[in-house]
Amino acid sequence: MRCVVASTQSAGHNNVIDPSERTRMRVGCEFEYESDSPVPMLMLVRAQPDGEHQTLYESRWTEPRVPVREYVDVFGNYCWRFVAPSGRFRIRYDALVAISREPDLVVPDAPLVAVEDLPDSTLVFTLASRYIQSDLLVARAWELFGSTPPTWARVQAVCDWVHANIAYETGSSDPTITAMDVFERRVGVCRDFALLATGFCRALNIPARYTFGYFPDIAVEPPDVPMDFHAWFEAYLGDRWYSFDARHNVPRIGRVVIGRGRDAVDTALCTQYGSSRLNAMTVWSDEVPIVPGRDDDADELEAAEAEAPWRSSVA
Repeated sequence: MRCVVASTQSAGHNNVIDPSERTRMRVGCEFEYESDSPVPMLMLVRAQPDGEHQTLYESRWTEPRVPVREYVDVFGNYCWRFVAPSGRFRIRYDALVAISREPDLVVPDAPLVAVEDLPDSTLVFTLASRYIQSDLLVARAWELFGSTPPTWARVQAVCDWVHANIAYETGSSDPTITAMDVFERRVGVCRDFALLATGFCRALNIPARYTFGYFPDIAVEPPDVPMDFHAWFEAYLGDRWYSFDARHNVPRIGRVVIGRGRDAVDTALCTQYGSSRLNAMTVWSDEVPIVPGRDDDADELEAAEAEAPWRSSVA
C-alpha cells in the first residue's frame, strides 16, 4: 500500500517571488531500501519551507505505508523520523517550487565582521567540527589568504584556491573523508569542496556553514552524469549569509536548500539505526516551463503524481 501526504500550504511560509521574475522547478528524490528487519531512520530531503524559494506543491509517498513524523532540528532543518519495515521499502519526495531567475548574489564590498561583533547565532559556525578540522588549517589559511582584503574578496579567494587546487572526480570520496583529507589528497566531489572551503573560512574567523540541496542545470551545459544532490557553503558577511560554491565557482540560478549545519553530519540525507541496503536512488531538479495563463499548475502536478508509477534507477 502506498501512502501519499500532499500539501500546498507551505507556500504561505515562503518568500513571495514576483511572477515576472521567477521560474519554476520540480525537485525531489526517491529511495529504495531493503532490510532483513525493521530499521529506524532519519531522513533529510524536504526543501526548506522557509527558504528563498516559494513552495507551490509538495508530497511525500511511502510504500508500504509507514508513519512518518517531522521535526525541526537545532539548525532549522526539517527532518523525518520513521521505521523502515523489513523487506523492500520506498520513500519519495516531490515538490514544485518557484525560484528567482537571478543568479547567486555577489556583493564585492560586503565586509568581514570582527569576531566580537558577530551575532551569537553565528559563533558555532566559526568552530571546528567532526568533518571540518578548521583548527588544523589555521596556519595554512592565514598563509594563503591573510593578505587579501577583509571583505567578500577573502571568501572569494578561498573559493578560487579550492576550485583551482582540488580536482573533481566522481566516486573519489566516501562518507569518512574530512576537510583535512581533501586538503592532503587534492581530489573530491562537491561535498569535499564545500568541507575544505568552509574549513578555510572558519580558520580565518569567518562564520561558514555547510549547505546542501537541489541544484538544477539552468543556463549552463548539463554534465554527462545523473542528477544528484549538491553541496556548497554559506559565509556570513556584513549582516547576512551568502551562498558560495567552490566546486563551480560561478554564480548559479536555482539553489533550493534542504539542510544547513556544521558539516555533513548535521545534513546527512539518511541516518540508519541498523543494517539496511540502498538498492536505488533517483534525484530530480528540473526547470518547468511556465505556460501563459497557466502559471500555477500545482493541482495538475498533484493529479499526475497520484497516477504516476514509481520511478527508480538501480544503483
